[in-house]
Amino acid sequence: MASRHSRSAAEIQRLKPPRHRRGWLKGSFRLQVMLLVGVLLAAMLLAQGAYLNHRKAEIISDQMGQRALAVALSVASIPELIAAFDAPDPMATIQPIAERIRRETGARYVVVGNTDSLRYSHPLPERLGKPMVGGDNDRALLHGESYVSEATGSLGDAVRGKTPVFDGDGNIVGIVSVGFMLDRVALDVGEHTSLGWWLVGLMILLGFAGAYGLSRHLKKVILGLEPYEIARLAMEKEAILQSIHEGILAVNRDGQITLVNQQARRFLGLPPAHEVLGQPIQDIVPNSRLLEVLERGEQQFDQDMWLGDHPVVVNRVPVNHEGEIEGAVATFRSRREIVELSNALNAASRDVDMLRAQAHEFSNKLYTISGLLQLGRIDEALALIHQESERQQAQMTFLMKHVGDPVISGTLLGKLTRARELGVSLEIDDQSSLAAPLTTTGQEVLMTVIGNLLDNACHAALQSDRRNEAEPRVRLFFTDLGEQLLVEAEDNGPGVPPEHVEAIFEEGFSTKPGKHRGIGLALVGRLCREHGGTITLEESELGGACFTVALGRSLCRALEEPQ
Repeated sequence: MASRHSRSAAEIQRLKPPRHRRGWLKGSFRLQVMLLVGVLLAAMLLAQGAYLNHRKAEIISDQMGQRALAVALSVASIPELIAAFDAPDPMATIQPIAERIRRETGARYVVVGNTDSLRYSHPLPERLGKPMVGGDNDRALLHGESYVSEATGSLGDAVRGKTPVFDGDGNIVGIVSVGFMLDRVALDVGEHTSLGWWLVGLMILLGFAGAYGLSRHLKKVILGLEPYEIARLAMEKEAILQSIHEGILAVNRDGQITLVNQQARRFLGLPPAHEVLGQPIQDIVPNSRLLEVLERGEQQFDQDMWLGDHPVVVNRVPVNHEGEIEGAVATFRSRREIVELSNALNAASRDVDMLRAQAHEFSNKLYTISGLLQLGRIDEALALIHQESERQQAQMTFLMKHVGDPVISGTLLGKLTRARELGVSLEIDDQSSLAAPLTTTGQEVLMTVIGNLLDNACHAALQSDRRNEAEPRVRLFFTDLGEQLLVEAEDNGPGVPPEHVEAIFEEGFSTKPGKHRGIGLALVGRLCREHGGTITLEESELGGACFTVALGRSLCRALEEPQ
C-alpha cells in the first residue's frame, strides 16, 4: 500500500508544472481552450474563404473573358464592318464603329485588324495601321477559332476575346480583339470578394467570442480546476478507494458496475477490475440489493448480509443529480473483524476487571493480616499468609507442570481469579495436560476458546437454582494427547433447553438478556471450522451443560521448531 501511495505521489509530482511557470499557467486551461477552438475555427474559415473567393475570382475573370469574346463576336458580325475590308480605306469605316462599341461596352479597347494583323481600329489613333501586339492571333487568323486569352498588349496586361472576321464566302478577312485590362478585372474581383472577406473576419470574431464563452463554461463545469489538478484528484481518489479497508461497489442507473475497489474484489472473489466494469450487477453480485436502491432511492445503513461465506455490514446509498437517480454505491466491511475487535476489547476489559478483582482480593487479605497483627494474633496471621501462599503456589505449580504455553497459563490463572471473585468454584481436572508448545495462531485460538467457554460456564453456573447446590461449580479439562487438542468445559447451571441446541452456535443468538450477546459460542464455532475442529454440546455430570471442543494439531509447534 505504501508503494502505491508513493507511486501516486510521484505521478502527481510529474504532472505538476514547474513552480516558476505556475503564475503564467493561472487560467491557462481557459486560455488554451479558447485559443485552440478559436484558431481551429479561424483556420477553417480562412481556408474556406480563400477557396470560395478564389473560385469567385476565377468565375469573374472567366465572365470578363466571355464578355470580351461576346463583344468581339458581335463586332465581327456587323455587315458594315465586313464590307469595309473591301473598301479602299477600311479604317475610315471600321474605326468609328469599333470606338462606339468600345464606349458602349466599357471595354478597354476594340481592335480590328486584317489578316496581316495591321490595326484598322484602336483607342489611340496614332497606333492605327501598326501591327497588333501579343502574338496570339494565329488561332483566329489561321484556324478560324474564337477564344479568350491573357496577354500583354500595347496598353498593358489584358484578358482578350478574339474572333476571326469572315466575308460572305466564308474566307477569313480579319480579326477582332476586345480587351479588358487585368487591373480592371482585379478591381472588379476585389469589389465582389471584399464582402466575403468581411464576413469571414466577422465569423472569426464570433468564433473567438464563442470559444471564450465555451472555455468559461468548461472552466465552471470542472469547478475551476486545471487539468493537472484534475489528474491529481483522480489519482488521489483512486489511491483512497484502493487503500481503504472497506469494500466499495458502485453502479450506474442501468445497474452496470462502474467502480469496484481492491477490498471489494477480495471480499467477493472477483477477477481484475477491467473484467468486471460494465457488467450487470445481478450477474456479478446477485444479492447486492443495489437495484432496490436504484428503484426506490432509499438509503440503507448498517444492513447485515452474507457475501459468499463472509458476514458483512453494508451501507447502500443512491447517487442523485438534480433530482434524478444516476446510480448507487454500496460500502461494506467485515462483520467478523468487528466481532473480533469487540472480543479483543471485551478481553481487555476482562483483564482489567481481573486485575481489579485481584487488587481487591489481596487488599482485603492485607487488611485482615494487618488486623490480626494489630490484635497480636501473629500465629493466625502467619497461617493465613501460608494458606494463601500455598494456594497460589499450588495453582502456579499445577499450571507450570501441566501447561507448557505461558499465554495459556496466564489465561487460566486470570480465569481462576475471576471465578473466585464471582463466587464460582472453578476446578481444573488433575488429568489436564497441554505440554506441546503452540504457534502464535494456536495461542490466539486456544485463548479465545478457553476464555469464551469458561465465561459462558461461569454465567450459567450463577443462574442455577442454589437450593440443591452448595455453590456454583465449573470444571475444565484439556489435553493434547492423541490426534487433536481437546477442551471440555462443564457447569452445574440450568443447561441448554432442547429447542435452543441448534441455534446456540449461531451468531447473535443468546439466552442472556441485553445487547451485544450471542458472539462467544459463534466465534468458538467459527474457529473450530477454520482449524479443522468441532464443538459439541451434551449434558454435564454436574447437571448443566458440557461443551467439548476438538481442534487440529496444526495449532501446535513442531518440537524442533524454535519458540
